Amino acid sequence: MIFNSVTFLLFFVSVTLLYWALPSKPRYWLLFLSSLVFYAFWRWEYLSVLLLSAVTDYFVARALQDTPDSQKKRRKRLLAVSLTVNLGLLFYFKYLLFFTNNFNELFEYLGAVTRIPYWDIILPFGISFYTFETISYTMDVYRGHIKAEKQFLTYGLFVAFFPKLVAGPIQRAAELIEQLKQRPAFRLEFIAEGAKRIIYGLFLKVVFADNLAPLVDEGFAINAHDLSGIDVITQGFLFGFQIYFDFAAYSHIALGAAKVLGITIPENFNFPYIATSMKDFWRRWHISLSSWIRDYLYLPLTGTKVMVSTGSGGIGQSLDDQPSAKRKNFALFATWGIMGFWHGANWTFILWGFYHAIFIFIERRLSPLRKRFPFLGSPWICWPLTLGIAMVSWIPFRAQTLTDSLIMYSKILNPSELVGLNLRENTYLVAAAMVLVFVATWFGNTHIQPWLEKRPKIAAPILLAQYTVAILFVFIFLRPINQFIYFQF
Repeated sequence: MIFNSVTFLLFFVSVTLLYWALPSKPRYWLLFLSSLVFYAFWRWEYLSVLLLSAVTDYFVARALQDTPDSQKKRRKRLLAVSLTVNLGLLFYFKYLLFFTNNFNELFEYLGAVTRIPYWDIILPFGISFYTFETISYTMDVYRGHIKAEKQFLTYGLFVAFFPKLVAGPIQRAAELIEQLKQRPAFRLEFIAEGAKRIIYGLFLKVVFADNLAPLVDEGFAINAHDLSGIDVITQGFLFGFQIYFDFAAYSHIALGAAKVLGITIPENFNFPYIATSMKDFWRRWHISLSSWIRDYLYLPLTGTKVMVSTGSGGIGQSLDDQPSAKRKNFALFATWGIMGFWHGANWTFILWGFYHAIFIFIERRLSPLRKRFPFLGSPWICWPLTLGIAMVSWIPFRAQTLTDSLIMYSKILNPSELVGLNLRENTYLVAAAMVLVFVATWFGNTHIQPWLEKRPKIAAPILLAQYTVAILFVFIFLRPINQFIYFQF
């Protein structure tokens, strides 16, 4: 079941009406069972994978809670159980075929007759997301940041809560469990605010993302050798906007659906293409993943102890020492390699990860230069530079093979192949228009909207017209179901 479908609309309306009509305890069961039904619409048998992960971490966390800090070996063994089960499931479903195929190619290259047998494996929807949530829960209990939840129903609902189940945002237990325990009184504001976010998300999906998709598909279907550098950059911009509109749409709908039920989920995007550095970009893009990677992967790799969990609302700073530059750089490249691999079992995603690591490393090295020459930090210089770097980073994310990615990058770096227009003519205009639309939306959100909020008499008719037009466009552009891009991760 996906958000941009009539099935989900009927499901969500039914759940909402029952939710607000029921008392506290039945609400738990309603949301939990509804979340399982939501997931089962894809493939019911894969509920066992979701529940195995949830049950394992529930009991491991309870055992950790009952084990004193003095029994360090037992606590580490319990944590190892959680990591083994969760990462074992992720490895089997997401990476086994990748390693099998690569080892078979290596054996063939070496002339060996032996081949590792393999079979088709279906990647369960959302496994990368709920695996990270269950791991963070156990880690937070292990670190003493939170206490283990006593009621399995509450914890199970935290893992399976349907608005964020398939593609996030990746939630921390401290953000969601306490909200699930409360019984908020019905307020029309919940429905109004949630509906606005859902409408906005659907608008981004069906009007922008789905209409950019044919241009992106057409461009990446062209042989990489036949593209110019300008073509490659244009394709990077188009796919960059497609994946942003698509993923931001999902996040808006998830936040809106949760808000209708009186539950607040942290923002997952904050105008990433306005960023003035790649570090800033990752404070704005997929915020819940960025903060998760920082707290549970990057900081431990630097040897830094996380004193307080920062949550997925942003990337905070809570350290008790400072690692060496050498160790930080190692952690940077290791983290980004793993980050790329998390997105997909393909060498193209690993290249995408190292691409980001290289530019963040360069930013670190240039930091003293910015302090010495402040004009180098001007947003008029940093913003277009960061925008170009961010958009071109999407090339391996969308390209079919590592070879295609490298060929396309070579087109940008080779002056003799930089110029040339081999895409459909309006492709370049659409890419330029998307930049203007994005900047205009950011300006309206940060400058015009605050001004309107102080003038409700003016704002009311404008907002009414805005959402009326959005709904109209959603109905006009709604087409046979187009799946969200991040479902494949």
